[in-house]
Amino acid sequence: MKYDVIIIGSGLGGLECAHILSKAGMSVLLLERGTQTGGCLQSYRRNGLAFDTGFHYVGGLDEGQSLHSTFRHLGLLRLPWQRMDAHFDRVTIGNRTFAFAQGYEEFVDTLAAEFPRERGALGRYAEMLKQSGEQQLDALNPQVGELLRSHRLFETGAYPYLTETFQDSLLINVLSGTSLKMELRKESLPLFTFAHGNGSFIESSWRLKGDGSLIVRSLVDDIRMHGGEIVCNAEVRELVEKDGKLVRAVCADGESYEGDVFISNVHPAVTCSWVKQSERMKKVYRNRMARLENTFGMFTVSLRIKPRMLRYFNWNQYVYKRPDVWTFYLGDGAVSGVLVSCRIPEDGSEYTQQVDLLTPMMWNKCGAWSETKVGRRGNEYKAMKRRVADECVMLAEQFIPGLWNMVTGCYVSTPLTYRDYTLTPEGSAYGLRKDFNHPMTTLLSPRTPIPNLFLTGQNLMLHGLHGVTMTTLFTCAEILGKERIWDIVKN
Repeated sequence: MKYDVIIIGSGLGGLECAHILSKAGMSVLLLERGTQTGGCLQSYRRNGLAFDTGFHYVGGLDEGQSLHSTFRHLGLLRLPWQRMDAHFDRVTIGNRTFAFAQGYEEFVDTLAAEFPRERGALGRYAEMLKQSGEQQLDALNPQVGELLRSHRLFETGAYPYLTETFQDSLLINVLSGTSLKMELRKESLPLFTFAHGNGSFIESSWRLKGDGSLIVRSLVDDIRMHGGEIVCNAEVRELVEKDGKLVRAVCADGESYEGDVFISNVHPAVTCSWVKQSERMKKVYRNRMARLENTFGMFTVSLRIKPRMLRYFNWNQYVYKRPDVWTFYLGDGAVSGVLVSCRIPEDGSEYTQQVDLLTPMMWNKCGAWSETKVGRRGNEYKAMKRRVADECVMLAEQFIPGLWNMVTGCYVSTPLTYRDYTLTPEGSAYGLRKDFNHPMTTLLSPRTPIPNLFLTGQNLMLHGLHGVTMTTLFTCAEILGKERIWDIVKN
């Protein structure tokens, strides 16, 4: 059988592309190298509880907001979403805690109460966030055209913008304090990435009553209902080109699948390696993809909490050891910032059973074990995980005193875990690094030199649940046309 579209990789971008295209009536085949779908949305079970690997909350789901129409089209609004507290993110720096409020006006009022002299600058900042979100969607409007790649926010550094806009250095760090959702690098982070990582959550913020596999299962069920096929344990080894176009994907088990259009939700450098001989994919493009830098990875501590020991808190807490939140790691690799998030009680009680702690981890901190196989990293690797987990819990105890005494189970993942289970080079948490100094090089289009090969996922323009969904729309627009995708976004 020959398919209209073959999609490689079943992370969120691949699943959403498969959903949109199969719903549009195309014959779709989704190939996944692993034993289960989901990518970074996968969850795992330990002693009866399901733990997430990468998903914790999402923004912009209210009617008229940035994700509402698209999630409705994807069938995801039917999931058990719970709105977070009005003060959905709270940032502790030193002995002070600051709140981020839902709603742009409320956001400004809340922080202006702490920084009254900065009210005007906060208003301008909030307006920038709002306009940034609107312009993401405008770029899909057939009447507007492509604005994203030339937009000034891509060419502006986040840190220079903040220091030019605000006078109070503490406020700058507070505004950056929820940004464990991205890689804070003074020398490279574009303002557009920073704005995207904050704006949608200020629109409205939501947790899922359950783990991220609810999203995966919903998309998978719909894809199959639309006639799409999903094959796991199908590791692509080669994309075969003929007369300047791809014609089939060849898997490690020898199976071959023919298609008219191909979409890769896998890292661009890995995708290029599959095209062995090509008239169109020249060496210069392959080298460019191979040279692009990856963002840092994530160290995650998942804690099982004793019954009736910790009341559920309906917000995310960020705790920093030092006032400069743009410096996550010092030379000794000590943890300096941690996100504390908990799972909604599924039994209806007031007490949570699960707490997640997240902190950035550079790939070179895993270097000694980077070439070893899964489960064979030895005692030094285990000792490193215990040490960093201890540091994360100690920092979290500034918010939850006595946290260690509440714990009955502790499960740790590192960038190596992400690399091995999601085929993400260097265990990158946010895909390829975007650089405002080189926007045209680091912001990738869905298009490739091969006219029927497209890219999707967090390595392109945007990352995270919200960002990958936006990127999915751009990929599908290349196949269905902007008019049909614009209907999804606006209706």
